[in-house]
Amino acid sequence: MTSNVIRSVLVAGVAVAALSVAACSKPADKSADAANAAAADASTAAADANAAANTATTAATDATGAATNAAAPADAAANSAAMSAADASKSAAAATNAASGAKQ
Repeated sequence: MTSNVIRSVLVAGVAVAALSVAACSKPADKSADAANAAAADASTAAADANAAANTATTAATDATGAATNAAAPADAAANSAAMSAADASKSAAAATNAASGAKQ
């Protein structure tokens, strides 16, 4: 009878140990799946970052072109104003000479 009790206690201990190991162990496949999902997310984020960089580059190119196009008329207007000022200065000098000649 003593051997039956010891045997039953031993079998019960092995059963409890087996249940504990089964309940506490984590399967390795889930961590591999999580790593694959994280890699896919990182790949998607990298693609989004590349698309954003391309959009920013296009916007910068467009802004440079717009600035160049806007600067051309402004430059022409500045040249025209400078020439008008020079013409006005010559006209003023001619009027001053004419007025001096009329006084004499």
